[in-house]
Amino acid sequence: MRSTSLLIAISLLASVGTLAAQDLVLTNAHVVDVVTGEVSALSTVAMSDGQIVSITRGGAPPASGVTVIDVMGRYIAPGLMDAHVHVGNAADARRALLSGVTTMRSMGTSHYADVGMRELQAAGHLEAPQYLAAGYHVRPPAAEAFFQDHPELGDLYGKPIQGDAAVRAMTRALVSRGVDFVKTNATERAGLPNTDPRKQFYSQAELRAIVEEAAVGGIGVSAHAHGDAGGRDAVVAGVRSIEHGTYLSPETLGMMVERGTYLVPTIAIVRDLTIPGGDYDNAPLNIRGRHMLPRVQEMAANAHRLGVKIVAATDTGYGPESTTTLAHELLELVGIGMSPLEALRAATTTAAELFGLTDVGTLSQGMQADLIVLERNPLEDIGVVQDVLMVVSDGKVIVQRGDWPGQRPIS
Repeated sequence: MRSTSLLIAISLLASVGTLAAQDLVLTNAHVVDVVTGEVSALSTVAMSDGQIVSITRGGAPPASGVTVIDVMGRYIAPGLMDAHVHVGNAADARRALLSGVTTMRSMGTSHYADVGMRELQAAGHLEAPQYLAAGYHVRPPAAEAFFQDHPELGDLYGKPIQGDAAVRAMTRALVSRGVDFVKTNATERAGLPNTDPRKQFYSQAELRAIVEEAAVGGIGVSAHAHGDAGGRDAVVAGVRSIEHGTYLSPETLGMMVERGTYLVPTIAIVRDLTIPGGDYDNAPLNIRGRHMLPRVQEMAANAHRLGVKIVAATDTGYGPESTTTLAHELLELVGIGMSPLEALRAATTTAAELFGLTDVGTLSQGMQADLIVLERNPLEDIGVVQDVLMVVSDGKVIVQRGDWPGQRPIS
């Protein structure tokens, strides 16, 4: 990943001389470098064609025709990256974007809605975060919609997707539809009242078969795993990330460090389980959440202490009833012992590593122009991320909250 200094030795005057009328310059900004942990003196950020052209201390007056916004000493950080969402429509995707999420990893939708959303967003037809799409989960009770999309696998309809041949067939089907990664369920879900989230679904051999078939398609595997046995087998099988990990033991976490496996703990959604309303408004789940929350917090704290690479995520759909955003997960990560900088990296640089993306996650010349503007320094108070004043995605201002007397198009 690129880690060039924020204060690039390029003259802003020379840079903006090539900017077009639709391009954007933010002035009087403190820029947060999530690689070094440094915050710049007042600087100017110039963007063109969806990329950052330069970040320069001070800055000369831009050329005519450029939109200039004076951010008045506020703080600019990279756009946030949510590693675990279930978003399959434009309205929910926009809610994610308005919260400051400019890249997200969809962990499954019916009828490959996330693949279609990815293509619409990439073509510029949809105002949404950049998508990475999983399509369906590889799990024993496959979704009925999967067979509607894959009638060629009708022989498996109504049967558990188990055994080497079946899991390979389903994985190949997902790869054929252009998913960016494969999600499998190593253990049962926690978000249904009649399930046991520690119950293991797949053996190590079956998980390895899924990983092998995904690798043929050039993509990795993320494993939903609450229980330790299922999580450990998924790590040994070679998955790229463990989602949730509520009951993972220190021994399994140590294996993750050795193998470079990422952890996506989604603590905030477990807290949501404990509260009526929100994504999970169900009394038995409220009770389960109160049991699980201290355990996932303890596990995540152990993971951080041992050096597991932790990535921030919500496990929400960003629906109209949702009360969870990525800012809440960053607060939870600080709560288990991460510094604000480490938490911010979990939603930027470390997330970009997991996603395999090299043009997002930091602010420097040539990177994608995805950023957020905050009232205060997030390295001193991560809670400020709950109130994003401006979101810029692909160099376009998506939302601008509050009073901005310095905004002016130069003509």
